[in-house]
Amino acid sequence: MAYTRCMPIEGEYAASPSEWVRNQVAEYESSGGTRGNQLGTTGWPVVIVTMRGRVSGKVRKLPVMRVEHGGQYAIVASKGGTPENPHWYHNLVASPTEVAIQDGPEPFDVEVRELSGDERAEWWERGVAAYPPYAEYQTKTSRVIPVFVATRV
Repeated sequence: MAYTRCMPIEGEYAASPSEWVRNQVAEYESSGGTRGNQLGTTGWPVVIVTMRGRVSGKVRKLPVMRVEHGGQYAIVASKGGTPENPHWYHNLVASPTEVAIQDGPEPFDVEVRELSGDERAEWWERGVAAYPPYAEYQTKTSRVIPVFVATRV
């Protein structure tokens, strides 16, 4: 499959309705990833994921836990173990090639795919190792928490 999109994902940016998400994205981006790069004061690192909104078509951005292995990244749709997937889960499913990750000074294009089976289990373990609360989140919900792998293109 030929890949032709060039960074950045173009279009109107729709900031998150959540103040802490808006603030963290702004801090991360304005500092080239030197600030706003961890979850609160926990020391657990985050990256910024940029995607296309499936309904609005607008550019969406959010911090997610940094789960990197071999140059690929897991994106875990935990939503704290709530019964439903986060809204952004549907954006990734709808537009898996219109995604970028910023892990440091510059974002880069990725393509995402949702995992299943042994591959999901392997990445889930990596996610729990990077952010142990994921294990607790899974006990709170009957849904299998989705895991995507993001591969640089």
